[in-house]
Amino acid sequence: MTECSIGHLMWEGMTTSGTGLANAWNTCLFFIGLTYAVSLLSGNYSQTDKLWSITPWVYAGILVNDTRTLLMAFVATAWGLRMTYNFSRRGGYTWPPWLGEEDYRWAILKRGDYIAALKNPFVWHIFNFVFISFYQNVLLFLIAVPSMVAHLVASNEECFGNNHPLNFWDIVAAVLYLAFLLLESLADNAQYAFQTEKYRCKNAGEPLEGEYKDGFLQSGLFAICRKPNYAAEQAMWCTYYLFSVAALWPVESLSWTSKWFNASIVGCLLLMSLFQGSGRMTEYVTISKYPSYVEYQKQVPLYLPNLLGSSKSKST
Repeated sequence: MTECSIGHLMWEGMTTSGTGLANAWNTCLFFIGLTYAVSLLSGNYSQTDKLWSITPWVYAGILVNDTRTLLMAFVATAWGLRMTYNFSRRGGYTWPPWLGEEDYRWAILKRGDYIAALKNPFVWHIFNFVFISFYQNVLLFLIAVPSMVAHLVASNEECFGNNHPLNFWDIVAAVLYLAFLLLESLADNAQYAFQTEKYRCKNAGEPLEGEYKDGFLQSGLFAICRKPNYAAEQAMWCTYYLFSVAALWPVESLSWTSKWFNASIVGCLLLMSLFQGSGRMTEYVTISKYPSYVEYQKQVPLYLPNLLGSSKSKST
C-alpha cells in the first residue's frame, strides 16, 4: 500500500531521479554550491541576495503540471520580476554579475559589530556557508514547496484521486498574494523615492526638513508599521501556502486538520523567523544612524499594522 503522507511523498519525490521534485531540489543544491563558491572568489557575500528574487519562481516553474501549479508559477514569477527590478535599481546587479552592491549588513556582521564571534575569519567562513549560502537557499526552496504539494496532488491519482480543478481557496490565495505584492511594491517605491530625494537634497546642499531631517520614512504605509515591505513579503509567502490547502481541499480521505496543515507550512514559518532576526538587525543599524528612530519605534509596530496610524506620521 502506498504511503500517502505529504512529507513521505515529498521526500520520495526529491530522492527519485528524474521527477519534478528531484529536479527542483537538485537545482537548489546547485544554487547553494554556486553562491558559496562565487562569494569566496569575489569577496562579495550578497550572491544569495542576487538570486533571492529568482529561485522561488524557478522551482515553481519546474513543478508545473496542471492549472493550479501554473497559477502558482505565475504569481511567483510576478513577485520575482518585481523584486528583481527593485534589487536592480538599487545597484544589486552589475557587470560582472558576481560584483554589484553588497548588503551593508554582511559587512557589519563580518566586523563583529552585531555578533562578536563573527569577527573571527574561520567562524565567518562557517557562517557564510551554513547561513548565507546553505540555509538561505534552502529557505528559498522551502517557501516554494507548496508547489510540490500541488504537483503531488495532481500527479498521484492513487493517493489523491483525479479531480483537482481550481477552487475557492485558489482564488483567495491568488487575490491575497497579488494584493500583498501590490502593498510591497508601494512600500518599496515609497522608500526608494524617499531615499533618492534625501540624497538629492544632501548632494545639492539643500536644507533637510521633516522626515528628511530625521533620516527615515515615517508617513504613508510607514505610519502603519515600520517595515511594511517586510510585512507584505511574509504575508505573501504565507498566502502561497494556502495554494497547498486548496490542492488538498477536495481529497475526501483527508481530515480537516490534514487539509489545513501539511509539511509545506515550514517554509513560511521559517521565513517569518528569518525576518524577525533581519528586521531587528536592520533596526539596530538604523538607531545607530538616526537616534530619533527610538521614538518612532515606541509609536509604530514593526510588522503587525497599526491601522489607526501613528501620531509620529509627518508630511513631506
